[in-house]
Amino acid sequence: MTAGTQSVVAAPDGTKLATYEWGNPAGPEIVLIHGFAQSHLCFAPQVSSALARDFRIVAYDSRGHGASEKPSDAKAYQGSEVWAKDLAAVLEAKGLKRPVLVGWSMGGRIIRKYLMRFGDGTIGGVNFVASMVVEDPRCRGPAAPQPAQPGQPLAVQIQAAIAFLDGCYGIKPNEAEFRVALAYNMLVPASVRQAIAGWSTDPAETVALLKNVRVPTLITHGRKDAVLLPSAAEMTAATIPGSRISWFDSCGHSPFCENAARFNRELGDFVKTGR
Repeated sequence: MTAGTQSVVAAPDGTKLATYEWGNPAGPEIVLIHGFAQSHLCFAPQVSSALARDFRIVAYDSRGHGASEKPSDAKAYQGSEVWAKDLAAVLEAKGLKRPVLVGWSMGGRIIRKYLMRFGDGTIGGVNFVASMVVEDPRCRGPAAPQPAQPGQPLAVQIQAAIAFLDGCYGIKPNEAEFRVALAYNMLVPASVRQAIAGWSTDPAETVALLKNVRVPTLITHGRKDAVLLPSAAEMTAATIPGSRISWFDSCGHSPFCENAARFNRELGDFVKTGR
């Protein structure tokens, strides 16, 4: 994976967010937002592909993740606006005009919070990837991560991370890729995992918001997703006018990795055409 150009963006509360950029500075803009316990490195199949030839690609490590700061106060990961303001800070600092926001898993929840706080007037579109945008517990699959418990031995934390990662793939990565993913998963402290588990948004409030989304919306989901069931995609599509689902029949929770060629092609077409 090419390292990209790295910078630091300060969130409104002062938390420093590690931010990265690749590609064509004059191209249409894409912002990649990773999932729970992940980092920007999960998007190696995108930033190392032809997408970087045609598009300006920005990603960042969410607070508590990757190379970003990890506040110790649980309140830094909860509340109604913190995640939305982090994303807004990145968009402003990078001078993005009409980016397409791509959110994987928890990244889709972050986009949802951005839409609730700032609306869709400054973005070009949304791609929800394997995300439970409407937080209905019936959409959680058997491989969904379990909240970390205070005082868990490190060995237990590692085994839980391995089990979670293993459940993220219908088509398994190679050993080298799995090792990298495990490494950046373990960069997220147990205290941060516990704090994020306490962050939730009322489903009714979310549905009311999604009905007002007017930008093009693509929903990408694996039929074999065992972390967040396909019903999560159907629930999102039922509430966003004009949205459509792209099903990846052989994939699990990580279609952007499991079938990167198709995902990249569809994302590129979506950014260019809005369809």
